[in-house]
Amino acid sequence: MRYFLSSGEASGELAATLIAQAIRRADPQAQFEGIGAARMRESGVALWRDHTGWASMGPLAAIPRIPKLLLTMLRTAAHIAQSKPDLVILVDFGAFNVRLAKRLREIGYRGAILDVFPPATWLDREKTARDVAAIAVPMTAFAHQRDFYASLGLPIAYFGHPLAGQYAMRPPRDVPPADNGTVALLPGSRGGELRHHLPRLLAAFKMLRAQRPHLRGVAGAADERAEQLMRAAARRAGVADLAFVRGTREAIAQADAAWVASGTAVLECALSGVPCVALYVIAPILVKHARRVYSGRFITLPNLVLEREVVPELLQDEATPERLAGAMDAVLRDPAAQYRQFERLREALGPPDALERCAAYAVRLARGET
Repeated sequence: MRYFLSSGEASGELAATLIAQAIRRADPQAQFEGIGAARMRESGVALWRDHTGWASMGPLAAIPRIPKLLLTMLRTAAHIAQSKPDLVILVDFGAFNVRLAKRLREIGYRGAILDVFPPATWLDREKTARDVAAIAVPMTAFAHQRDFYASLGLPIAYFGHPLAGQYAMRPPRDVPPADNGTVALLPGSRGGELRHHLPRLLAAFKMLRAQRPHLRGVAGAADERAEQLMRAAARRAGVADLAFVRGTREAIAQADAAWVASGTAVLECALSGVPCVALYVIAPILVKHARRVYSGRFITLPNLVLEREVVPELLQDEATPERLAGAMDAVLRDPAAQYRQFERLREALGPPDALERCAAYAVRLARGET
């Protein structure tokens, strides 16, 4: 069977890669093409387009990218209609992927389309749900969205979160000495995230090191470009001894705790049993828009799923170096509090074989069996 996968940023590419690998285990002859970046390419997916640089923070930052993305979407739809894969798998990045699915239906494409991580997971938007269900088979990772679709009488597939079984939760660690410890710095992968988060995290690290003289830091970079930017920023901030690795897994492997930009990386920390402090900062001009779109109490996945603050969230003006350093010091002094909640989170995210179930469902769709 032939599959076309469409992702638009690092977190979606991670999920798309894992799904492709699981499909290949179920169907060794499967062929993959799609939109992604280095991770998908290295896993054997033939890239139709590279999405590097597509992701942006907020609608204003996205405006300059719209013409290019629109043209890419139209060309991708035409390519899919001509190549006729057995299944199109859309992974997150709803601003692009929902439009791609709509375009495919407009030009008469009748092939199967699976939308993994449909948009508006926590917003309960009826129109969005109906729009997605009309053009694709939605498959959610969260019971909350499953229940919302069901309340509207809409079909939706749910097998649990595909990342749930992909991370081994390490045993609880001892509290590090009061003058010591290792912390990971994960500012995010987008350019805006690096701009807004990295200076705060480097300053927080310096403050915490003043209290803990033997503190070590490990920074996780999404790619080569991000690493270069992060190294230069670290030198300017006077923390040139910061270690640099590629990706979340490597950064948290030996860390006692992590500062993390809110997103999939927080979930990766939680599933790995690594306590963390989340932050997120956007340009002030975007704050009003963000508050109009979403008024919920939390934005970080563990807190959303468990409906309480498991991971400290420091957003906008609250994400000062002083508060980031203080929150991290508190986590290092009592890592067990988060660890116990992470065990509950794993249960709430569904069975450990969720990825295999998602992949088996995708194979059935490709074969026309559902």
